[in-house]
Amino acid sequence: MTGHPQHAVEHQHGDTAEYRAAEPSLSPVEHWEQRYSGLERIWSGKVNATLADVVGEFEPGTSIDLGCGEGGDVLWLAEHGWQARGLDISETAVGRGRAEAAERGLEQATFAATDLDAWQPEPDSVDLVTASFFQSEVALERREILRRAASAIRPGGHLVTISHAAPPSWADHPPAHLIERMIDVRTEAEQLARPVEDWAVEVAEERRRPAVSPDGAPGEHVDAVLVLRRR
Repeated sequence: MTGHPQHAVEHQHGDTAEYRAAEPSLSPVEHWEQRYSGLERIWSGKVNATLADVVGEFEPGTSIDLGCGEGGDVLWLAEHGWQARGLDISETAVGRGRAEAAERGLEQATFAATDLDAWQPEPDSVDLVTASFFQSEVALERREILRRAASAIRPGGHLVTISHAAPPSWADHPPAHLIERMIDVRTEAEQLARPVEDWAVEVAEERRRPAVSPDGAPGEHVDAVLVLRRR
């Protein structure tokens, strides 16, 4: 999802994303570069609506978006007063984010092609870390990346993750590789809000949202929404 290690199956926020198994011969970089290799954008370019709803209540500061894709969330954050940085394994994806930021005159939106499996953030350096649909069909040390990212959050700052909690409603017989990537938000909260004396769980819930299936029929997604605040 950003899958790669940094990309979301449906990042940025296309509801008709392809739910498919990865080609095992490709490295994570090759996988995501292949996904972004076309001339057209993959995602809508719009902010994740749930992220906007959650983060809209926060005082702007500095932020990092993990698996930013083509940058829809980063651009929205920059437009709303954040010094927003997007990280993604795909140079093509972040290049599109940079181009869009330049077109909009958003100097406070920056992007870097980054393998998050090797990334080491600066401690206590940001006010917000976001990760929308940070679930991958290729190798991704998701939990460890999120834990390292949490170390970058200053006291009073937030970690916000929005994840697929279930296959889409139209997936009558979802494959095992898809089911394995779904996130249980309560388990996620227990794993990431550690040590417990340092983190407050502000939101840990599933939210349903309408979607359109690949054949145009109405359906829905179930999202796992987690908001942690560093005490």
